[in-house]
Amino acid sequence: MTGEQEADIAAVRRWFERLAEHVRAVDFAGARPIFAEDMIAFGTFSDFMTGRDKAEAAQWRNVWPHIDEFRWRPDIRALVSADRLTAVGMAVFDSTGYTPDGTSYSRPGRATVVFTRTKPGDEWVANHTHMSLFRDVPTRSHKGKSEKAS
Repeated sequence: MTGEQEADIAAVRRWFERLAEHVRAVDFAGARPIFAEDMIAFGTFSDFMTGRDKAEAAQWRNVWPHIDEFRWRPDIRALVSADRLTAVGMAVFDSTGYTPDGTSYSRPGRATVVFTRTKPGDEWVANHTHMSLFRDVPTRSHKGKSEKAS
């Protein structure tokens, strides 16, 4: 693997870590810049949507305030295009969810993210996400945390 390839993959991994920090902090405003405004997404709470604002309303706000300990497993994978302007990242996450009575449960899932950037070396921006829970994991978590103040 060349130094450029290693740097590109390291940047994908940094993107995933930045997202995890925003999820744990319930920081919607802070997360917006790492996603394209016209992103396309689907996941647990929406079959298909276009637009970062819609993803935030339908997905992020239904999940982030209601879970704890969101983290990516270390084996984050990435494929980077030959021109180094597009990448696909794949990762598995763990988090803690809560039943209506407050009992905690393991809440694992997976994500595929498509990234673009204007030139090699720029930070990646997600223009497509698919995040979903593993089979048989309850889709609703019932904890409530406050959003980070902007």
